[in-house]
Amino acid sequence: MRIRLCLATLSLVGGAGLTTLSAPAATAATCSDIDVVAARGTFEPGTLGAIVGDPVYSALQQKLTGRNLSSYKVNYPADLSLTSAAQGNSDLVNHVNSQAAACPNQRFILVGYSQGANVVDNSIGISSDGAVVGSPIVATIPDALAPRVAAVLLFGNPIRALGKSVTGAYQSRTIDFCAQGDPICENGGDDVLAHLSYTSDAGAAADFAATKV
Repeated sequence: MRIRLCLATLSLVGGAGLTTLSAPAATAATCSDIDVVAARGTFEPGTLGAIVGDPVYSALQQKLTGRNLSSYKVNYPADLSLTSAAQGNSDLVNHVNSQAAACPNQRFILVGYSQGANVVDNSIGISSDGAVVGSPIVATIPDALAPRVAAVLLFGNPIRALGKSVTGAYQSRTIDFCAQGDPICENGGDDVLAHLSYTSDAGAAADFAATKV
């Protein structure tokens, strides 16, 4: 119950206190150089996500000059239902599979915030089962496509509160932000507002991604 109330509080504060950045409409990519696939947080407003997805996409556009970028908003409820993260996991993997088949030279940057980080974790083979709004893995990006995932950008990742992190093939391509005191990603964290602070990390995330593409 405490976690549900916390998430509801975060969504209300986020909706009331944020200025949504301008971002292109999220669409299934044509054959851009890089497709930015973003999974928003629980109840997060915005095109790709007002707290993380939109500002990160804007920062990537500014940083990756000379590259043609497109965006895709993972289609899932992003609510407190038991199957929400699993639906996002399935949609993300299906999107990457279909895009990779249609666009042989396209690469991907995966972005996940809060519950969206669970979605990305599952999609790269790191189970979020047992984490806040997590789920068992229902689909993973095939090993043959893993090299085409240039970077994984995670924010407020709930598996970190379980002492877990991204390991294996994606570890060197992953940056995982957890603000001090964020109760969603820090075991024992008690600063609810810290979970809303990740817009300030958009530039650092884009800088990291630029070293990987």
